[in-house]
Amino acid sequence: MFNLLNPYKLARSVLFSMDAEKAHHLTLQRLKEHYQNPLLRPFIANQIAPLPTKIMGLTVKNPVGLAAGLDKNGEFIDALSSLGFGFIEVGTVTPRAQAGNPQPRMFRIPEKSCLINRMGFNNEGLDTFLRNVQQSQYRQQGGILGLNLGKNADTPIECASEDYLIGLKGVYPHADYITINISSPNTKNLRALQGEDELSQLLRQLQETRLALADQYQRYVPIAVKIAPDMDEDQVISIAHLLTLHKMDGVIATNTTLSRDAVKGLPNAEETGGLSGPPVHELSLKVIRKLRQELGNDFSIIGVGGISSGQQAIEKIQAGANAIQLYTGLVYQGPKLVKECVEALRTR
Repeated sequence: MFNLLNPYKLARSVLFSMDAEKAHHLTLQRLKEHYQNPLLRPFIANQIAPLPTKIMGLTVKNPVGLAAGLDKNGEFIDALSSLGFGFIEVGTVTPRAQAGNPQPRMFRIPEKSCLINRMGFNNEGLDTFLRNVQQSQYRQQGGILGLNLGKNADTPIECASEDYLIGLKGVYPHADYITINISSPNTKNLRALQGEDELSQLLRQLQETRLALADQYQRYVPIAVKIAPDMDEDQVISIAHLLTLHKMDGVIATNTTLSRDAVKGLPNAEETGGLSGPPVHELSLKVIRKLRQELGNDFSIIGVGGISSGQQAIEKIQAGANAIQLYTGLVYQGPKLVKECVEALRTR
């Protein structure tokens, strides 16, 4: 991906000849190697002029962030920061290490610039995650770092709050903000936590624990909740009500979709898992618009899903988002997408 002799388009053709998950890991390893070499680092750096933006009471250097999922274990934070993101989110991390779902579990649909993944929160667990986070220099250099929490696959759904509270207590001293991921389609029954009663109970416990942690550490860490695009209007209204009732600070809209309408008949389209890429853009816009209508002007919304151009970044902001995050667009467009989105938002 970052071969100095080849533009991203040529490198992508090599990466796309490989299994998607293997290409993902190879790309991150090569990025880290280039970052750690002082002679090569300037060639991967995206020089982007600041565009300061406020989200959840935090000032990020620009409103284009990295979505969770790319760096599940927090191994590549400093290297990824060189690409010019205004903020970075890593994870999802679970209390205990878990292998995730059987491979293969990531699939490309290049005809629509999409991915399908059923990773299943594969990660090395909270202890390893925190070691990696503490070893990175990103926060010390002024970067805003979000840490994304999930539950272990073998934790019964009725005990899910226990996993989230373990995660919250573990990451609290090391995060600028914390994301509660209740919307991955790849952990059995996880999206049930978006139900009104289940979500209210979870958010109440998170808020109570956060208040105790804020007192203990003498610092307030914002909490955002990441939700799915596959909800009707009434569900979105209910979630908006609960976010304000339990004093959450932000919402990330949205995760991947279970819909296959936009990719029907294409190779890999019937693979199970969450679909990401351009088809999610319109779905997330609908959710963002309704959230903004219900939450008012002061509540922070991060728009994510299907952004593959500067124009789509603008559309997320116009729908009501304060900032955006990228993932699948990076796979297809490369790091230039970060700068394209920042510059589009700057001229908006």
